[in-house]
Amino acid sequence: MKKVSFTEMKNGTKEDYLLLDKNEKDFASKTAERILKFLSSLTDTLEGYQISRLEHSLQSATRAYKANENEEMVVAALLHDIGDELAPMNHSEYAASILKPYVSERTHWIIEKHGEFQMFYYAHHLGGDKNRRDKYKDHKYYKDTINFCENYDQNSFDPNYISFPLDFFKPMVIKIFSRKPYSVI
Repeated sequence: MKKVSFTEMKNGTKEDYLLLDKNEKDFASKTAERILKFLSSLTDTLEGYQISRLEHSLQSATRAYKANENEEMVVAALLHDIGDELAPMNHSEYAASILKPYVSERTHWIIEKHGEFQMFYYAHHLGGDKNRRDKYKDHKYYKDTINFCENYDQNSFDPNYISFPLDFFKPMVIKIFSRKPYSVI
């Protein structure tokens, strides 16, 4: 494989950066495949929960699909906790950053904030503020995020729920991550 000529970016040539741009575009075009592979590996049980991380993701996405959400929201529901494994202290922001170039401002905001909103269900049991989400009360996506947590997240830990398999969502993931990015990070 051809490599750049520089060891410091400031010494790169136009040819170097055209090569890197091509390679990065090729790599980015395979993002959906890498995400699906990563999701399929999440078969260990969430510590203390009755289901795996993968099953939680599938339940969330299945619920969103059955509620006639658009494909973007179904994929966001599928990926909303993808950060649990690698960024447990800021999993929402991690998932939102993966989605950001490919989803609307609304979907991005919902996924970015769902961790704080989800605290409504448990923070008071741990000495925290269950109403922490209220600081966003005037935000245009406040109610949408409450609805996301209520309908697709907090209720998706059921070992008896029959969710669609990951392969069902594969075309949607590929479609969303094949979009021309809304924004470039």
